[in-house]
Amino acid sequence: MREVYNTKKGFLINVIGLACLTLTLILGSSCNKDFPSTLRTEYPNDTASVVLKQKKVLYIILDGVRGNAIKILNPPNLATLVKKAIYTYDGLTDFNSTPITNAGGWATAMTSVTSDQHKITTEDFAGNQLANFPSMFTRFKQVNPALRTASIASSKIFNDYLATDATFKANFENDDAKVKDATVDELKNANAGIVLAQFHSAETVGAASGYTDTSTPYLNALTQLDTYVGNLMSALSARATIAKEDWLVVIASNKGGTIPAQPGAGNLGAFGDPAKNSFVIFYNPRFLTQVAPKPDPDAFPYSGYAPNFVSTLSSGAVANLSNTSVGNFGAAGDFTLMFKLRSDAAAIQRYPHFLGKRSVPYGTASTGWSFLYGDDNYQLDWGGTPRPGGGKVRDGIWHTIAMVISGSGSTRVVGLFTDGVKNSSSTIGTKNVDNTNPLRLGTEIGTNANTLANSYIKDLAIYNVAFSDADVIAAMRKEILPTSARFSNLIGWWPGNESTGNTIADKSGKGNNFTISGNVNFVPFTDVSPNISPEITAASYRVVINSVDVPFEIYQWMGVVVPNSWALQGKTWKPTYTDVRNN
Repeated sequence: MREVYNTKKGFLINVIGLACLTLTLILGSSCNKDFPSTLRTEYPNDTASVVLKQKKVLYIILDGVRGNAIKILNPPNLATLVKKAIYTYDGLTDFNSTPITNAGGWATAMTSVTSDQHKITTEDFAGNQLANFPSMFTRFKQVNPALRTASIASSKIFNDYLATDATFKANFENDDAKVKDATVDELKNANAGIVLAQFHSAETVGAASGYTDTSTPYLNALTQLDTYVGNLMSALSARATIAKEDWLVVIASNKGGTIPAQPGAGNLGAFGDPAKNSFVIFYNPRFLTQVAPKPDPDAFPYSGYAPNFVSTLSSGAVANLSNTSVGNFGAAGDFTLMFKLRSDAAAIQRYPHFLGKRSVPYGTASTGWSFLYGDDNYQLDWGGTPRPGGGKVRDGIWHTIAMVISGSGSTRVVGLFTDGVKNSSSTIGTKNVDNTNPLRLGTEIGTNANTLANSYIKDLAIYNVAFSDADVIAAMRKEILPTSARFSNLIGWWPGNESTGNTIADKSGKGNNFTISGNVNFVPFTDVSPNISPEITAASYRVVINSVDVPFEIYQWMGVVVPNSWALQGKTWKPTYTDVRNN
């Protein structure tokens, strides 16, 4: 019985594809060679007798291979495969904060659940929950006992814990060359169904010599692995039964590797952790290429609720703190104050107060301190002098502002920062501007159009410690969280995330809440600001291929209907098919 694809539509597409291929060969060919095609070259006249190609999987696990290192190296065999694949250089082993290990990475890539479920966080598999979340070898044995599965490993412990139910197992401790040879032999077996090869050499070299793009031993190890991939693809193409088979080739890192901190990486969450950075390919010669890159870090939406203070000629818009000692910084001591601001004012402003502790609502004052608007910018008034200026803020974009008070006696200074830039450092000495006025957000009733304000103020934090310049600059792009550095040093923290009511709650645990009055409303917002890297959500991490997706994709390819009782966390990556070769 002759074979065709599943439907008449598939038959017609292939006829067209054959014609296009013939024309391409006549007109010329590319200098870039693809792996040998397994597409048909002859077709029946009808679809009366249909035989489906047999689904099979080659799964290659590359330990310690950073996705970004592969992207930079661009080794030839992997570079060829991505032209017919769904792939990512920005994959994630596990975006949770759990430390990454080889064992944990393997388990996630074999069970389709993260360490939260399988509980493997050490290299000895201690405390594992594999009985509740077994590897895919166990699952395939349950749903299709006749399927031949093989696991050929460079790490015996991998097979001991994750391949107990494989039909065939072979261990070659720390010998990737023998893993390659044994996998080639398995691919000669006509009954091969799921073939897994686990390579460990890049991890060994990376741990000894570094996982960086400039480590020659590491790059050599990656190049050797690429050669092994080419060997396996050649063995796959040489199968006597290949024309009757439909292979999904999966190539995936179990994890990345630690490298020196990169600029801006601290604002990217799991995307900035090189130990979690993986490379994943789902290849089939009929796939159109689809890349899954990480999102642009400057395009993460900053969203939530914020109190909107809109002053008018008839109404103020303020929030006052009843504890009048908060915001007094005395004549000695170290402090840091930080907040986020968006100004939507319609016109330039002439010195209305928008955050501070004094009685005078506009201009300078001899007692107290205050942040004021000045034209399109802002400035800090410290009891009349000094009066350092900050950057432009009247632009409808979120900004982060901070002041840091440090030193003692005549060397006590106040530093002013805007969006990660230090604007000034002004001497305040022993000048004491303490008072009994409440700490106040917002603006009083306007006296003319230039004293009106339209401000969003949130994430206000006051600490009883002076941040270093580097620390305050690093913190300014982030949202404050209970897990943030120096959380225990907070005097008060007011996120301003309420959606209703007349209170801005203190979430530091000190219980000093703001009470709002006048024209203040809690307003939802979703903005993109180049100045803020908001906390990245799980949804953002799932736009790239995660290790939990790999077993799930394999189940889907093999036609396994995954029951809800398995409680898997992976998702399917749907391929786009083509029956026309793209050289």
